[in-house]
Amino acid sequence: MLTRQDIPALTAGFITVLVGYTSSAAIVFAAARAAGANAAELASWLLALGLGMGLTCILLSLRYRVPVVTAWSTPGAALLMTSLSGVPLAQAIGAFVFSAALMLLCGVTGLFERVMNRVPMPLAAALLAGILVRFGLNVFKVLPQHLVLVLGMFAVYLLARRRQSRYAIVLVLLTGLLIAGWQGELHWQGVGLELARPVWISPAFSWPVLLGVGLPLFVVTMASQNIPGVATLHANGYRPPISPILGGIGLVNLVLAPLGCFALNLAAITAALCMTPQAHEDPQRRYLASVAAGSIYLLLGVFGATVGAVFAAFPQALVLAVAGLALFGTLAAGLAIAMRDEPLREPALITFLITASDMTLFGIGSAFWGLVGGVLAWLLLVRPK
Repeated sequence: MLTRQDIPALTAGFITVLVGYTSSAAIVFAAARAAGANAAELASWLLALGLGMGLTCILLSLRYRVPVVTAWSTPGAALLMTSLSGVPLAQAIGAFVFSAALMLLCGVTGLFERVMNRVPMPLAAALLAGILVRFGLNVFKVLPQHLVLVLGMFAVYLLARRRQSRYAIVLVLLTGLLIAGWQGELHWQGVGLELARPVWISPAFSWPVLLGVGLPLFVVTMASQNIPGVATLHANGYRPPISPILGGIGLVNLVLAPLGCFALNLAAITAALCMTPQAHEDPQRRYLASVAAGSIYLLLGVFGATVGAVFAAFPQALVLAVAGLALFGTLAAGLAIAMRDEPLREPALITFLITASDMTLFGIGSAFWGLVGGVLAWLLLVRPK
């Protein structure tokens, strides 16, 4: 039963969703468009993601009585934005199924730590940075043509990061909406309250797409999202059994993948909002914050069509600027981790450069070849014989 002392936990859950959704929904929207999804299919993506995050947050938090917060994979969505161009939607769904099955396998067998520990963290961070660098560059590529809009958003980002960093992207989005509205660039004609309907896409499997999209999606999600998510739990004094949690997330992801649920994972930054004394003075009751977040995710998923229409009303420059600015922190952290260990610096650089090149070889995208190139360089240059 809820008491007055539980109200901050409910508020923390709302803020968790607000920050998580506004900071990266634009990236998910762009990823769906890159896959060729139409308006109904985009709404189905948002429905599936909302259901997936909502169910996993609520069920896992209640099961283990700890604040388990899940999220869609923002780096995974960024990967999809570049790697799904020209890929048939059914094959993209096949890559989602493949990635989710690998995550389920790691959770069920307990292979997570053993598998991921074989890839040095600087290489995984370099892979992530190579994927994200293009989105950071997009902020400045669109700036000359949309000077007032993008420069205003960038200025607010810098000021907010100095004073209220937790809400920086929320303020950036509000600034962009105000400027775009003032310039007459918002088109609300197609926006209306509408329930999302699931659109089933039967998966098709292609080895080039599985290796070029599905495998990097799995690696990026596990290395850059789940590892920090586990670290966040441990840093706040929570030590639930990780393998069953990852297995549960993978299972839900697998079931919902044909509806557009591309990748779910443990959250890190937004999860921390549910684990502070501000969420609840009693650490044993902070799981209520993640339950509240899950409930809101469910609601947003049900109205996925409306959310999709709202983002369709935004000018492209606004979407690119929000996406790029939202990824600045992740990109900076990835570069810092990639370059922190001198012996691994060159293999990490190779991983970064190949991934950032956006090359395609034998029909397989640069993210896969970046990981291959970095691992080979690590084996030849660093690893003891």
